[in-house]
Amino acid sequence: MPEHSTAHDAAVTDRDRLVGSAYGSDRDLAARQALYRWQTPPYDLPGLVAEQLREVRGRVVDVGCGNGMFLRRLRQDRPEPTVLGLDLSHGMLAGVPGPVAVADVTRLPLATASVGGAMALHMLYHVPDIPGAVRELARVVADDGLLLVSTNGERDKAELDELWRRAAGDVLGVEHGPVRLSLTARFTLETAPAFLGEEFGRVQTIELPGTITLRDPEPAVAHLASHRAWADQYGVPFEATVERARVLLTEHIARTGAFEINSRAGILVCRR
Repeated sequence: MPEHSTAHDAAVTDRDRLVGSAYGSDRDLAARQALYRWQTPPYDLPGLVAEQLREVRGRVVDVGCGNGMFLRRLRQDRPEPTVLGLDLSHGMLAGVPGPVAVADVTRLPLATASVGGAMALHMLYHVPDIPGAVRELARVVADDGLLLVSTNGERDKAELDELWRRAAGDVLGVEHGPVRLSLTARFTLETAPAFLGEEFGRVQTIELPGTITLRDPEPAVAHLASHRAWADQYGVPFEATVERARVLLTEHIARTGAFEINSRAGILVCRR
């Protein structure tokens, strides 16, 4: 599993870094999202989220809506509820259709029990106070409503982690370089139910395992490079390691025909 340290935790949750270099635009988020185009079986994740919310009445809020991928689909499939998008980054919201607003998940600008459904998708690992964020999400969700959360498993994309260590080792002239930073280590598919269960009596985990098969190195290279906002945390020349990873991937694909990555993501459906 990727390293989970105090220094990494501080970097992953640093507000200035998040709203500035990490999510000042959707460039790096889009690179991470794009990798799933080559996954088998393919999952229509926005469609799965919309389906989970099919019985919800009243307002739905997408907290940490990012570039609006889920918000757009929900508005398309379920035009009747009002869907509000909230995100910490003003830059991320620039291309997202309204209504949207800048907001912090630990201080939501919403009345108690005012939404039928809330989404916190691939974002709670960036919150310094995860239990506080879960309490705040529980506060705004009506008693008969639900919360949808998503994150990755502990062994998600382990092949990319090993590729990074090999590339970093080559750059440093050692057998194995430092591990790459894990964005999700603080809140994984395995540990999330304990956090969520403090406020929600029923937490169902829907696992979405798959295999990403690449015959071109560039999607994986883009995914590795998408962590550039945390380059100072890697203990290795970042760009040089990305380029070495490109060479290793190119050689591997030429030799074997493909590079396979095991994906271990999932959705948690939370009710009272």
